[in-house]
Amino acid sequence: MTAKPTRRGLIAATAAAGGLSGGASAAPASATAPLTIAAQGSYAAGGAVYDAPGTFDPHAFFSNTGGRNHGDHAYVRFQRPVKPRRLPLVLWHGGGQFMKTWESTPDGREGYDTLLLRRDWEVHLVDQPRRGGAGHANSTGAIETLRPIDKSLWHVFRLGVYPDFFPGGQFPQTPEAIDQYWRQRADDTGPEDQEVVVAGVSAVFDRIGRGVLITHSNSGKWGFVTAARNTHVRAVVSYEPGTIVVPEGYEPAPIDSADPMIQRITTPVVIPDAQFANLAKIPIQIVFGDNIPAAASPYAGLDFWRHVRARAYEFCALIRARGGDATVLELPKAGISGNTHFPFSDLNNVAVADELSAYLQSRKLDRYFEP
Repeated sequence: MTAKPTRRGLIAATAAAGGLSGGASAAPASATAPLTIAAQGSYAAGGAVYDAPGTFDPHAFFSNTGGRNHGDHAYVRFQRPVKPRRLPLVLWHGGGQFMKTWESTPDGREGYDTLLLRRDWEVHLVDQPRRGGAGHANSTGAIETLRPIDKSLWHVFRLGVYPDFFPGGQFPQTPEAIDQYWRQRADDTGPEDQEVVVAGVSAVFDRIGRGVLITHSNSGKWGFVTAARNTHVRAVVSYEPGTIVVPEGYEPAPIDSADPMIQRITTPVVIPDAQFANLAKIPIQIVFGDNIPAAASPYAGLDFWRHVRARAYEFCALIRARGGDATVLELPKAGISGNTHFPFSDLNNVAVADELSAYLQSRKLDRYFEP
């Protein structure tokens, strides 16, 4: 019986045929050039099977008893370039979002899905369990009800102070883009359970092997938990994580706030010390956009980010104290201004992607397969 070739073996063979070697690639192809891929597809990762009580009735057209429910998995869509780098990128959306986050931008430009593909990265887009394409849940627990929150999120997503945009902001401000922006939201089909969510995305890495995890917003904390548990995660780049993780026994620094909800939702996730120590073994970068207040803001949706950024620096200091490599990149300090909470889909997302490429190269995470 012939053994089934592994993903690594298939890609190595393709790379050898193409004469690839280690090191950085040539400049990425223009967004107007045709896309060339070696493979694309989708799959479910992880999940559980729930056996419903009762006896199945084979004579009934549809029986609610005695059956099995296959749910709580992650859903993934991937594309592989012809000459891929060794480490695939796994992109995980934020709260209330699904993989659309990484696809075409609200005004129709290329998002990270294809921008990174053009740079020879194999890209895996994730819908976390109980969201989007992974909506089949094993839970019937209470979920957050639909609320009209676009005006509040205007502040939280840092478009400006409603209904105005920040001067010099990089969000595409046409009515069509704004409409598309709000239509990329998705509600949960079950409670957002840490163990379910982390298990689903961890199963993605169990399937593909070593890779780089890229998170956004609410998935930031779950991404840190995933990386702390799964050694296949070789680096984390986190765009504006809503909060951080800390080891057991650590007391987070107090941050003043007049809004108790900010204190609650920025409370760090506590993980075992041994797991936290694993985060000091991989490179971690946290990225922030613009218009984050330096002092307390009267707008709670903006003041929230003052807390988040402070927690990010606190987290990186904890990692570095253990000999790790954790840094914060504030895009304005790198000369990239006007970015919202979604810098990877703003008008200057190519420049933001350039920063990602530079970081991955600086940590030698961008190597190709040897010929």
